[in-house]
Amino acid sequence: MTLFTPMLRASSLTEIFSDEKTLQGMLDFEAALAQACAQCGVIPESAVKVISGQCQATKLNSEALAQAAAGAGNLAIPLVKQLTANVKQHDEQAARYVHWGATSQDVIDTGLVLQLRAAFDASELLIGQLIDVLSAQVQQHQHSVMPGRTWMQHALPITFGLKLAGTLDALLRWQQRLSEIKPRVLVLQFGGAAGTLASLKDQGMPVAQALASALALNPSDTPWHSQRDRLLEASTWFAGVSSTLGKFANDFSLLMQTEVAEVGEPIAEGRGGSSTMPHKRNPVSCAAILTATMRIPGMMATLYASQNQQHERALGGWQAEWETLPQLIMLTGGVMQTSLDLMQGMQVNTAKMRANLDITHGLIMAESVTLALAKSIGKQAAHHLVEQLCHRALDENQPLATLLAQHPDVSAHLSTIQIEHLLDPQHAIGSNDHFISQVLARAAQQTRRGK
Repeated sequence: MTLFTPMLRASSLTEIFSDEKTLQGMLDFEAALAQACAQCGVIPESAVKVISGQCQATKLNSEALAQAAAGAGNLAIPLVKQLTANVKQHDEQAARYVHWGATSQDVIDTGLVLQLRAAFDASELLIGQLIDVLSAQVQQHQHSVMPGRTWMQHALPITFGLKLAGTLDALLRWQQRLSEIKPRVLVLQFGGAAGTLASLKDQGMPVAQALASALALNPSDTPWHSQRDRLLEASTWFAGVSSTLGKFANDFSLLMQTEVAEVGEPIAEGRGGSSTMPHKRNPVSCAAILTATMRIPGMMATLYASQNQQHERALGGWQAEWETLPQLIMLTGGVMQTSLDLMQGMQVNTAKMRANLDITHGLIMAESVTLALAKSIGKQAAHHLVEQLCHRALDENQPLATLLAQHPDVSAHLSTIQIEHLLDPQHAIGSNDHFISQVLARAAQQTRRGK
């Protein structure tokens, strides 16, 4: 439904899988096939210009195609009929050579691969933009101290920069994976009726090579009509990127809760409001991202199930891919674009982050005191003593610093100044700067390599 496109699928990837682009991918295959066959002497050269001239999606009746496909079993059969009829109106002889040597699945699969190439290119641009924006945010918040949370509870201090760096690190790996899978996925499908190209006799391989060259696709060692691992690999990439960004959105929405209030989505007129409560500021971008990431696993299950295909050409599994894979890719495009907008305009309340560190009266820093005290009285004794004082701090609603300074077994080894230093979260972020510098260096390296 187009009503939901701006909310869930608004990105440069959506148009790539429009009906017109789907038909055009198939027609590009037919035009290149005619060119390759003529180049190899299989069909007359005179037929190429006429056939290619009719290989435009706007010259087809898409509504009639859709109706005819229901009876034919796929879109390629009525597409070839319409194309042949259109060519015949201009040159009856040329019409004989439409779709020469190919089968329906060659047309549909290669058309999809051409769409995948465009989707990869658009995704490469989006993920590059995400990396650039995140890199800038990581640098800006490298020292923005906040509570680290494990099991949804305060753990130890971290920085918001490090939290963002984790997402950046994952996106850099997805960027690398994309460059690795493109040569494997962007492969011609051309095998004829049963994967032997028998109808082309001894010209099968020359035509296949010329066709791959015309479409700028890699040739395949064998036709892959019922070996769908390439499409599974592509879908896994898109699903993986959406999962990484879904984790980011989930964390962001939790940090945006009223009681936490450490971050906020970009402010705009009418954004995140409620139909009844004027004070509401809902995480609408996070909701859109999470909506997609909840749907995508089911789509992946379909694509995994469709790997079990019968013999040389399958029924059911192949057809299950037709809508599932494009929908998955369009949803992921929406996730990437929505995440980019969120990251560019997000609000970060560093003062609230710092204040939230203090709500446990210093308990979040208890480990650093334990380790310092352990040097004098041993780790077990230090742990037991500090644990007791932590319980007192909670029970009596007192600052841990006060109880530590008053206890003789602590004050004998640690001064008040030392205790204050140990309880300062800014001094307890460990290898934060090292981790961040490593990720930023790799981001800069991959960005330079991509230019």
